[in-house]
Amino acid sequence: MFRSEYADVPAVELPIHEAVLGRAAEFGDLPALIDGTDGTTLTYEQVDRFHRRVAAALAEAGVRKGDVLALHSPNTVAFPLAFHAATRAGATVTTVHPLATAEEFATQLRDCAARWIVTVSPFLETARRAAELSGGIEEILVCDSAPGHRSLIDMLASRAPEPHPAIDPVEDVAALPYSSGTTGVPKGVMLTHRQLATNLAQLEPAIPAGPGERVLAVLPLFHIYGLTALMNAPLRSGATVVVLPRFELETFLAAIQNHRITALYVAPPIVLALAKHPAVARYDLSSLKYVISAAAPLDADLAAACSRRLNLPPVGQAYGMTELSPGTHVVPLDAMRDAPAGTVGRLIAGTEMRIVSLDDPGKDLGTGERGEILIRGPQVMKGYLGNPTATAAMIDPDGWLHTGDVGRVDAAGWLFVVDRVKELIKYKGFQVAPAELEALLLTHPGIADAAVTGTPTDEGTEVPHAYVVRGPTAAGLTAGEVMMYVAERVAPYKRVRRVTFVDTVPRAASGKILRRRLKERP
Repeated sequence: MFRSEYADVPAVELPIHEAVLGRAAEFGDLPALIDGTDGTTLTYEQVDRFHRRVAAALAEAGVRKGDVLALHSPNTVAFPLAFHAATRAGATVTTVHPLATAEEFATQLRDCAARWIVTVSPFLETARRAAELSGGIEEILVCDSAPGHRSLIDMLASRAPEPHPAIDPVEDVAALPYSSGTTGVPKGVMLTHRQLATNLAQLEPAIPAGPGERVLAVLPLFHIYGLTALMNAPLRSGATVVVLPRFELETFLAAIQNHRITALYVAPPIVLALAKHPAVARYDLSSLKYVISAAAPLDADLAAACSRRLNLPPVGQAYGMTELSPGTHVVPLDAMRDAPAGTVGRLIAGTEMRIVSLDDPGKDLGTGERGEILIRGPQVMKGYLGNPTATAAMIDPDGWLHTGDVGRVDAAGWLFVVDRVKELIKYKGFQVAPAELEALLLTHPGIADAAVTGTPTDEGTEVPHAYVVRGPTAAGLTAGEVMMYVAERVAPYKRVRRVTFVDTVPRAASGKILRRRLKERP
């Protein structure tokens, strides 16, 4: 068993809004949130006051403890207000990919029995359609403004009393992001107030922050990585979060320059752009102190090229997953120059790890040996919503979460993730479940069989690659037609990007698709 070198941190038994914004009065007039495109700024005092007023208005509208509120929005300065107002009113927040189709959105709404939606006007049509398809939605609110819908801006004028629901941080679910786990279709990951709050405390010794730190939030806040690293961690510490709605290179670089960003938390495709794109040379990025990459594996040579170009310490990595609130490993800021190339870091405070044999899962392996990574700690999820079978498959009776990743640990405690047991495709940090795409492909009348794998690209990510068996009457079916069929039915990040026609899909006797055999094709 491997244990963190940091001292254990006590469990943070506070509602997440108190754990994050409990020091807002102390930080007062310091800037908390800045819109990186138009400069709109909210101080800590305003964030504290505004989210309390929105919580009061939500409670007045009928939001009660145990309700699920779906937050369907790109990154804006209103996102943290909506999230923490909802939890203060006693609700669980399920975050929704802003580019989800109405059908995907409705599936999530039905699964978690959501009663409320908070969205933005450009995505209102999708939200309305999802609400119609799912049933059970009481009201759709908007962060900005739209005819016929109440806005969070209007709610700031509420005179209703601030709600004080009896929140049990140990048991009550604060966030319900959706993840595919190690395989299969997305499932609701139940993260309690204590799990989220404690993970923030676990991360702090390794990556401390405070007033004066300026973090650029360009990765999506609906994703647990963004929610923790780009929203809750900096707001907990008095740092300033500069928010961008999406990654566009020139806008991103201008924001670093104009807002004197000190810290970047990114994914590998952004590291690639920083390392190689000629536009980088046109901007003053000298305010940056460090870059951390997570959400997908980062090539060591690419990390080194990025750090050389920016004249920074080597790009650090972090490791975790939605089911782990999400962090378990990070390269500490004070060890960035000493960390070996390619490591995803050391165990954070209060976290234990085992490396177990792939052939004999009951056998623990030692330093330098490759096996599946198992994690135990206070950040392990409560479970999958309504799915005890999937929960039991993920977390064993002793509390060890089986990550599905293959790793090794060196003598100094650095973890290297070398492969995946699981079949998920990581496309630019987003999870794509092959089973979901395979099920969709099989609805095409011209497709007899199909399998989907992740194919690596030069950008350090993977793309969904479909292997398709044409039906007997579909000899003329083209790759373009297959890709279009999928594109019309899924969010953009789930689209099939490559198609190979095959005579048969290789399967084991059990019927399981032999994806490795497909990946080994020339």
